Amino acid sequence: MGISIMKKPLYQLKQPQDIIRQFTPNWFAMVMGTGVVALILPEFANGHQYVWQFAQYLWLFNTLLFTLFSVLYLLRWIIYPTEAKQIFKHPSMSLFLGTIPMGLATIINGLLKFGLPLYGDLALNIAHFLWYVDVTLAVLIGIAVPFFMFSQQQHQLHSMTAMWLLPIVACEVAATSGGLLIHYLPADTQSLAILLGSYVLWGMSVLPAFAVLTILMLRLALHQLPAKELAITGWLALGPIGTGALALLVLGAEGAPLLQHFGLGQLGEFLHMAGLFSSFILLGFGLWWFAIAVLITRSHLRTDLPFNLGWWGLTFPLGVFTLAVLNLAQQSQIGFIHSIGLGFAMLLIGLWLLVMFKTLQGMYRGNLFFSPCLKSFLENHPVALKNAD
Repeated sequence: MGISIMKKPLYQLKQPQDIIRQFTPNWFAMVMGTGVVALILPEFANGHQYVWQFAQYLWLFNTLLFTLFSVLYLLRWIIYPTEAKQIFKHPSMSLFLGTIPMGLATIINGLLKFGLPLYGDLALNIAHFLWYVDVTLAVLIGIAVPFFMFSQQQHQLHSMTAMWLLPIVACEVAATSGGLLIHYLPADTQSLAILLGSYVLWGMSVLPAFAVLTILMLRLALHQLPAKELAITGWLALGPIGTGALALLVLGAEGAPLLQHFGLGQLGEFLHMAGLFSSFILLGFGLWWFAIAVLITRSHLRTDLPFNLGWWGLTFPLGVFTLAVLNLAQQSQIGFIHSIGLGFAMLLIGLWLLVMFKTLQGMYRGNLFFSPCLKSFLENHPVALKNAD
């Protein structure tokens, strides 16, 4: 039994543990995309309880997905530790480690949105605990993966893509969750620490992300569009822009009353107004990147555009950008901005349905269970390759 068995349909696999052996963290992008759709669907409820319930069920399904993927990836480290650690040397797979804390963030945000009506204070306590786990993972990955890029991996400007953003953006996603969390916590020093810590997380993420975007623009200008297999990566640029704006909006709105409680009302009002003003600028930049991403994708649609798990990059970045637009509309009370947000939300749902269908199709066929870092490891270790066969 070798790697070639993964070309067979899933139900024909004679060695199901190959799913564990080939499991990579890019599967958590599916959790990210599904989670952000669940969080946006209530915008279409308009008093219709069934829409809210469907969104709630989708969040529960997404929680099961995250749990399943976490178990599979943990088992890979337990059963195949030598092969699993090769991810740190792989120039692209290592970047997807950032999808783990970002996927967890959608579970935390769902606990606050859907879990509280179902489970009460238990959901809040779990979300509070998981936020610290999420921050720990985001910070570790946000520092460790770039360090491995600098020290152990080989990168060239012509092969650079927006995937470089993945390990960095997790910190600002956690910052947004921190802002949502303090809304439900007492106005005490712990909440103040979460607020200020979330601004630190924002700085650890957004500023390096914009440095990456600068390099990406240079790469596109010098080496033209990415290969068709990487065409979807252009959408990832919406992630740090949208989440950066969303975090400022949420932290500004939730932080103002908290800072007022500590006698820092002027600072709170400044952060609130700064969040509103900055989000207009960031979302304008996001609209520019959205147009570029659409044009890049359209240019490759003229030829065959192969499906891979990278297609989930169509969902989460657009989703957080949409959430930022909708939050801005809510705080500014400008109706046409809300309409624009709903338009993006409808596009997001359509893209999610498309990518989910193709993912389920690929799971059935088994061809999505493929680890490039394992392939590279086996090619460089003939004895291991012989044993695998």
